[in-house]
Amino acid sequence: MFKTATLLSCLMVATMSAGCAGKTATGDSSASSARASAADDAAAGFDPEAFLPQPAARAAADPRENPRAERIAIRGATVLTAAGARHAPGMVVLEGGSIRYVGADDDAAVPEGARVIDAAGRFVTPGIIDSHSHLGVAATPHVDAHGDVNEVVVPVTAGVRAEYGYWPQDPGIVRALAGGVTSALVLPGSANLIGGYGFTVVMRPGRTVEDVRFPGAPATVKMACGENPKRVYRERGGPFTRMGEYAAFRIKFRQAAEYAARWAGYRHRRERWLAGDIPAPAASATTPTAEGQGSAPGAEGSSHELEAALAGGGDGMAAEPAAAAAPEPPPFDLELEALVAVMRGEALPQIHCYRADEIRQMVAIAEEFGFEIRSFHHALGAYKVRDLLIARDISISTWADWWGFKMEAFDGIPENAALFAESGGRAVIHSDSAINIQRLNQEAAKAMWAGRHAGIEISEDQALRWITANPAWALGIDEVTGTLETGKRADVVVWNRHPFSVYARPDTVIQGGEIAYERALGRPLTDFELGNAASQPPRTILDSAATANDGQPSAKGANP
Repeated sequence: MFKTATLLSCLMVATMSAGCAGKTATGDSSASSARASAADDAAAGFDPEAFLPQPAARAAADPRENPRAERIAIRGATVLTAAGARHAPGMVVLEGGSIRYVGADDDAAVPEGARVIDAAGRFVTPGIIDSHSHLGVAATPHVDAHGDVNEVVVPVTAGVRAEYGYWPQDPGIVRALAGGVTSALVLPGSANLIGGYGFTVVMRPGRTVEDVRFPGAPATVKMACGENPKRVYRERGGPFTRMGEYAAFRIKFRQAAEYAARWAGYRHRRERWLAGDIPAPAASATTPTAEGQGSAPGAEGSSHELEAALAGGGDGMAAEPAAAAAPEPPPFDLELEALVAVMRGEALPQIHCYRADEIRQMVAIAEEFGFEIRSFHHALGAYKVRDLLIARDISISTWADWWGFKMEAFDGIPENAALFAESGGRAVIHSDSAINIQRLNQEAAKAMWAGRHAGIEISEDQALRWITANPAWALGIDEVTGTLETGKRADVVVWNRHPFSVYARPDTVIQGGEIAYERALGRPLTDFELGNAASQPPRTILDSAATANDGQPSAKGANP
């Protein structure tokens, strides 16, 4: 992580002694005292970094541990693991929030005291994962008060976070849950070139964001190219053209690289200062004099120093000035911190991009600044450059059959995902919709059949991976979820029939070993819905939930 621990120390010194650098002449004893104080803090285990905003993922937690998890045995079903295996009749055993057994139905494998679900004649799959959702930030009902998906003030808002605008009582959440979705990546919209941080949620309503955050999921940063930023900022100072968009990307990433170098240089100087390696100051053009006067710092570091800074080492400066006072830290910048996190691989880039030529442009920018793109979203022209993407292990998050709703969408074809998968790529079927997220199983089935109709051999296991294992990889959580394998998180769906049937509906949805939805009991109601139905008797509300229409108006404002 891009270390910022010493910034708070300097801010604290500034508050207490009117100057982090101590610019009045106090002699070697004061400098030694300051060094000792900072060293004492470090020895005592004081960690100022804990008080600073951090761009990367929060402290990792084990998503497989859930104190509310039940001991469950699902028996007699056809088990589709999304990991190549198929068991019929099969059994899945869940305990402590994890999958303990997957295989043939076996009496001996049922743990004592387990809740047994008789799933004979039904199907079991991993929980569905949506790699592109705006639930909670473009919430239902879609009114201006719920418009928290795009911070449309300037083209780059890398420091904002979708989690700060997420409403965990969005009525769309329980409808997605009833469709078998167990987790999703919630993203800012695509009005901005760099829209900010997304975050991964467990798909259930909650009181606060902390109730629904997927434990340990890495940070992601949303970017967008093409028509949307051009359209939004055409009358707001630009960029007006794609030329302007890509110039803006390069300018911002260059600024972030220089920012990283300045911080690396500061840390290196401070380490030397703490160790007493920097001698007493002498008046110079870059060092404060005894009267506390001095000039501005020198020029930025070389390209080699920038590269070293991004790698977490190096001094980031062409020359090392002598100084006895504590070095001044550079200004802290949330926006540039986000881009440094991208360049260091601490935040996964998720890029909205349609056309094949623009996909290539973004790959070139990523290679120029040394970061790896995790997934291109929508990517309707990806089939044209699939060799380019597959060689770099970049996934695509796309639709089954959306096309033609704007100029950059006219090259979309329903065989896109199948062609990408046939060539060995990681295809993902996403929703970008409060409607489609309720039936992602059907969207995957449509894309599978489009490929088969074109003569592309796509297995059911491959198509199931488009909505389970592959999005888990795109979100960076594939080691703990996305397939039914022993040791993974217990995210499981029991379907009334084959999940690729248009008649398929989840009977039971399990998240982390905890039953989150049972169709027989009706869909849960959010606080918002309960409040709007308060004039009805409670029993009527609960009964109607079991038969209510699952459809909701599409959330506008997310700029697909």
